[in-house]
Amino acid sequence: MSEASPPADAARQQRRRHEQWLSALAGTVRGRQRVAALAACLSGALLVAQAGAVAWLIQGALVEHRPLAQLGPAFGALALVLLLRSALGGLSQKAAGEVADAARLALRGQVYRRLLGKGPLWLRRQRSGELGELLLAHGDAIEGYYAGYQPVRVEVMVVPLLIVAAVAWVDWTVALILLCTGPLVPVFMMLVGWGAEAAGREQLQELARMGGHFADRIKGLGLLRLYGRGEDELAGVAGAAEGVRVRTMKVLRIAFLSSTVLEFFASVSVAMVALYLGLSYLGMLSLHATVPTLGTGVFCLLLAPEFYAPLRRLAAHYHDRANALAAAGEVERLLEGGGEPADAATPAVAVCAPEPAQAHAPLLVAESLVLRPVGAGHDVLTDFSLDIQAGQRLALVGPSGSGKSTLLEALAGWLPLRGGRIARREGVRVGYAGQRPYLFHGSIAENLRLADPGASDARLRAVAEVAQVMRFAGQLPRGLDTVIGERGFGLSGGEARRIGLARLLLRDPDLLLLDEPTAFLDPQTEADLLRSLACFTRGRAVLMATHSAAAMRWADRVVRLHDEARA
Repeated sequence: MSEASPPADAARQQRRRHEQWLSALAGTVRGRQRVAALAACLSGALLVAQAGAVAWLIQGALVEHRPLAQLGPAFGALALVLLLRSALGGLSQKAAGEVADAARLALRGQVYRRLLGKGPLWLRRQRSGELGELLLAHGDAIEGYYAGYQPVRVEVMVVPLLIVAAVAWVDWTVALILLCTGPLVPVFMMLVGWGAEAAGREQLQELARMGGHFADRIKGLGLLRLYGRGEDELAGVAGAAEGVRVRTMKVLRIAFLSSTVLEFFASVSVAMVALYLGLSYLGMLSLHATVPTLGTGVFCLLLAPEFYAPLRRLAAHYHDRANALAAAGEVERLLEGGGEPADAATPAVAVCAPEPAQAHAPLLVAESLVLRPVGAGHDVLTDFSLDIQAGQRLALVGPSGSGKSTLLEALAGWLPLRGGRIARREGVRVGYAGQRPYLFHGSIAENLRLADPGASDARLRAVAEVAQVMRFAGQLPRGLDTVIGERGFGLSGGEARRIGLARLLLRDPDLLLLDEPTAFLDPQTEADLLRSLACFTRGRAVLMATHSAAAMRWADRVVRLHDEARA
């Protein structure tokens, strides 16, 4: 027993943490949450007045034979109660819907910020389709929690007690039946809820996997067709969809089972109330000094099903709670546990700490660096040092795999250090242009303006001229307004790199870290690019990873990474 206790405690703590996280998502709309819950409770409380009006009308018309004129006020009161309940129901749904929208927006904003905080290296190793599900399916999974479960949770604590109190006032036996059978429902829901949460988590995982699988295949559709893999990948998509179907049916089985058992308990309880009243009217059962009136019996029979109605709704929305907790667990798993595991051997190091401004101090100083690419099993650079002065042009040279790109990523602040330190002069702006710049679907100008949304057309054209973007964009019918596909579809590798370089120049950095910007260029275009870069970067520092002899001649200093660096 003691061995099973720690895992159970850990599960409870995790569930509590997820509930607190869900509650915090709707922190900005607490008022709307209270309005939704209050409207639901008032609507439930008016059920007592509605049942009382109906019972009084039946007693007066069928038993006491009162004229219709005397029953008019009761009809008016009943109509007013129905109108009020309808208005309160609409208000509760509207307020709960606003809470759900706000929570979903907060979730997507939080996920987006966390993804940005993970950095480009972590994102590069993830499936974009699976991460997209965090903003889509997981956001939809929490909607029912706020729109349904939260208001009903408050309603179920208030309305059944009001109904029991009203029934006990006219017949304590019926109230006793309700009190004895009511607790069976939450106990059963608790047992079912554990299974529903596990099934919901499995379903969300399958949805994320299918979303990632399908999105990745859509992005590579042209390549798949080129290699004749269309039918095989279609079978893979069908297999992923089958996994979602199996998990979804498992969730539905649990939902239908819980609903069936709940309906069974509720029906048996209402039948017990009806049996008690029927036997009392037949004179076969006498628990009171006088037989209950017809109005009393109708009042109790009308309220008996309504006593279980909030419990039924809670049971239905309890699966929404399970889905929301499963979504919270999945968000935590993908955003917290998806990064690289910490290396116990990695020392704590100062990464890119700014140094106080000094006259003639280097822009950047790297001392005794030890670097390892993400996911690699060995270091590519050990005990490497470098200082970069303002206005200096450096060519970073070495064979493929010697660590040029890794060094640039570390200097840009993307990659954690395994040893050494990197210090920048205070206020220095560093810009990095990699070998594979990410380009969005849109015009070339829109992709450039990611660096400066307020840039003028003249400035946009100026950096495009420097990066030799206009060399190919000027031949297009719409120039910089030409639309390109996602990830630069429709452009060559060299053209995409030049757009990435122009985007970096638009940020006007003090230190430019360039990863082979002249690759795939013909000699004339490379010469023009180096010449324009020399003019544009006058007074700025440039560190360029390259294999080009022309780029080495262009540089003031060549930094060589040898095979020995790949220890």
